This record gives sequence, C-alpha cells and structure tokens, in this order.
Amino acid sequence: MRDSVKLYTTIYKPRWGSDHPILIQRTPYSSAPYEDGIPRGLVTSYRMRNFVSRGYIIVYQDVRGRFMSEGEFENIRPASAAVNEATDAYDTVEWLVNNIEGNNGRVGFWGCSYPGFYAMYAGVDAHPAVKAVSPQAPVTDWFMGDDVHHNGVMMLSDAFNLMPMLSHTNHQPTTEWEPTKNHEMKPDRFNFFIRASRDSLRKIMHPSSFWDAMSSHPDYDNWWQERDVRRYLYNIKPAVMVVGGTFDAEDCYGAWNTFKAIRSQSPQTDCRLVMGPWAHGAWNGRKAHKLGDFDFGRGASGRYYHNNFELPFFEYHLRGKGSVEEIAEVSMFLSGSNEWYTTDDWQLSDTEEISYYLDGETLSTTAPAATACRSYVSDPDNPVPYDSVTDYRRREYMVANQEFTTVRKDVLCYTTEPLATDVTLVGEVIASLDVAISTTDADFVVRVIDLFPSDDAQKPDYQMLVRAEPMRARYRESFSNPLPMVPNEKTTIRYALPDIAHTFKAGHRIMVCVQSSWFPLAEFSPQQFVNLWECSSADFISADIDVYNSSKITFKRVR
Repeated sequence: MRDSVKLYTTIYKPRWGSDHPILIQRTPYSSAPYEDGIPRGLVTSYRMRNFVSRGYIIVYQDVRGRFMSEGEFENIRPASAAVNEATDAYDTVEWLVNNIEGNNGRVGFWGCSYPGFYAMYAGVDAHPAVKAVSPQAPVTDWFMGDDVHHNGVMMLSDAFNLMPMLSHTNHQPTTEWEPTKNHEMKPDRFNFFIRASRDSLRKIMHPSSFWDAMSSHPDYDNWWQERDVRRYLYNIKPAVMVVGGTFDAEDCYGAWNTFKAIRSQSPQTDCRLVMGPWAHGAWNGRKAHKLGDFDFGRGASGRYYHNNFELPFFEYHLRGKGSVEEIAEVSMFLSGSNEWYTTDDWQLSDTEEISYYLDGETLSTTAPAATACRSYVSDPDNPVPYDSVTDYRRREYMVANQEFTTVRKDVLCYTTEPLATDVTLVGEVIASLDVAISTTDADFVVRVIDLFPSDDAQKPDYQMLVRAEPMRARYRESFSNPLPMVPNEKTTIRYALPDIAHTFKAGHRIMVCVQSSWFPLAEFSPQQFVNLWECSSADFISADIDVYNSSKITFKRVR
C-alpha cells in the first residue's frame, strides 16, 4: 500500500489464455487457505464455478490488520483518513493490473456483509480499471440501521457477539483466528441480558476496543457520521449492483440505503438494486428460496439470482459479454405473491401513499373522529420477546409466527378487515406515533404482520412477520442532540422502518403491533433520560405508555 503496509492477497488465475477479468473480495474474515490448495467454494459453489469456467482471475485479500495482512485493523474505518479502505482498494488494483499476466485491465469487487462494506469503498474514488462493484448486504451505518444499532437502539444480541471478534489490537500477522472470550450465557440468553447495562457488558467482554470507543459516543455525533459509508457516495464511476434480502436480520438497512444514497447523490452512476426474500447472504446458497416456514419458490433461488442478475452484471462490465438491459433499476421479490416486481424508477412513481390509523383495535384508512388512546405498562422485568426462541438469535425470526406475543397486555395490536383484493406494498414504511409516557424516555417497536385467514389450507391464522423496527424516543427530533420526553405530555415520534416488498393476499389482514421492547434482540431502555453507558441495572424503571388513535402507519401501495 501507499504507506508501505503489505496486505496478504491470494490470487487464483486460469492456466490458459489471456484477457482475464479480475474479481476481488476484500475481507476481515480470512482469505484462507494459506497453504497450498484452493478455497472449497471455488469447486463446490455453483456461482464460483461459473466465474472460474469463464476465465476470471479470483482474488481474496485480508484487509489491513486482519489475519496475514500487516497494519492495524479499524472497524468501519472512515474514508476521511489519509489511508483508508478506498485507498487500499485502489493500491491493490494498481498492483494487480500491472503485475498479473493475462488480465484484461477490467476489475470488479464484490462481497457480502462486512466484505460488502469493502466492496462499496472500492467504488469511492475508484481506480480507472474498476468497472463494476456489487456491495451485497453491505455494512453501511452501525448507528442507524445495521448490525450494532437501529435508530440508536443497540441490537444487543448481535453487537455482543460481533464486537469481541473484531476488536483486537496490536495485530501480528497470523493464519489463525485470534482468540475471543467465550461468553457463557446462564441460565439462557434471555435471562442473561435481563437488566444488563452496556457498562456491565463492557466489563464482561473487556478488552473490546470498538465497544469501548462506542461508550464515548452515545449519540450520532461526527465520530459515527464519518463512519457512514453514504457520506462518501458521490461521483461513483463504476457500475454498481446493490444486493440484499428483505428478511436480512443483520444488514437489511445497508442495502436499501446504499442504493438510495447513490441514486440521489451520484445520479449519473449506473446503479441497480436487487432485493430478494432472503436471509443474510442466503442468495449465495443452495436453499436461498426457503426461510423458516416459507418456500418462496424457484424464482427466489440462488441459481435464479446468479443467472439473472449477478453473472450478467459482471459479464457485461468485465468481459463485454451479453447485456444488462434485462436487469431493471429496481428488482424486488414480493413475498406473499412470490413474484418479482421491477421498475426503472427508483422513486417508485407507480405507487401511492396509503395511511392506516391505529384506532381502537382497528387499522383503518379513515381518520378517527374523536381522540382516544390505548395503554400498557413497559416493565423491564418482563420485556416482550422478539421470538419464540430466544436462547440463540435465529434468522427465521424475520418471518416467524407472531402469535406468541400478540396476546400480551404490553403489546397493542391493530388489524384491518379481511382484504377484498391483493394489496402490494413496496418501499419505505413510516410510523408516526402519538404517544405519552410517564417517564423521560422509552423505546417503541412497530411490527407489520401478515395475518393469514382461519381457512388457509397450509397456515391457518399464521401471523407472518413482514417488518419490525425499534426507535428510541429521545432521538425523535435529532439523533445527534437527544431530548428527554416530558412525562405525560402527548408527543409525536416519527421514524422510518426499512423498506418492504410484500403482497397481502385477498382474505388476509394487515396487522400492526406497537410495543416498547423487543428483547433480547434489542436492548431494553432504562426508560429514563440517562447516559446508557453509565447507568446501572437499578436505573431501569417501568413506564406507563399511552398510544393515541391519531397514530398512523404509512405505506407505498402499488397502484
């Protein structure tokens, strides 16, 4: 690299011919095997065999400070640094195109999850040889919507598991995973996290450099903002295909919002979005079309994705073969109807807004005539579980049956009448909650559910989770400058849930649930306006919550 640090790079090159494109994945998760041999995936993976058979040069690289690469690792290293992930990608390409015999001077980057973060940075101030990048489920903003936080609410289970694995300092090149603490969760994950404060968890997992760094930045200050990849997505030269899953438990936010940022900030970029009914990275596997109790059909399979999106994208931009005309600007797979929705207008002009008011127990498109509210108590000793299985965080919770919570007194449920016709909702969901609380802070979680009819042949009365998202009340006006709630004063909390792509079939009902915990997927709020990094378990108190019938949920409905 330009600062003389060496990055370990493994190159798999065809033994025949010339004019080979280069496809690169940069990863913090190891470019093994380091001894003689090739990665098993190059032989067993359908997608990788397709690239290998077409003569691609496949490159894996340990990012700086990880495994065999020199230097110090930094989580979500900002591009404002003199040496960063964009410069490392640039310097890597410069070396490869000038030293690997037989390459055609065209380079692509791809990666899923954290490697998706590195793939996107390869498009920032990109080397001229970089023609195509595909960030897939990319880590984008760890405060607003990916892995670690959603709207400032810590995603407790994922953050606690992820941080120790990516928090080593004083790195020395190694082929082995550096040891991490094994956190035994007794008696189970749910009860382990009850009343756990951020500070108590920090002591358990110490040392963890990024967890410690977060404690100095409880709100969305410049430290967080400069680690938001979207801040640098201007004047992107390579073609971009963003890929994600509507049921991605880790980085659903990153895919939607990376795409939107490029379209709005770099409108000249050839940028496309592919969103399937997939769990995190599932489009790369053999059972991509299945999740939990659902089989979305062959159109959602990994082979369908690869043959219709990924392979044509790289073939066209890196080899000049075929066409990308059949890949729409936006391709979303509609769960519910199990078909692809496509449009070449990223702003979804073929949709109309539809708002549902939370009136009584009814979800109604008619504004209520008189003011009323429903109430519940949010108790830190009895938080609402996010799944019927809480001893480990399973991906299937994203579509799981919600019957286990909709009968609770601290969960308010609202439903439409049975739908007369199919209703297809795509794009962003906006929750506008008019609430009053007895304390100075609280979290709110909105869940959108597809309620199957009683006479459904396969899933009678099934309550399929379509989307859910938490929001911390203190951030209702600004994520950078939080404000306490005024006890018992009616206040509006408005926030966006990640986009959806779902058809509610005729006879089904749309259900929306409101609650103040989603545990232990998301941390429980102390329900006081205190510094969450300094408070103790004694600071967690109960809150009386009122939700007014002027509250509403707004969707985009396909006309």
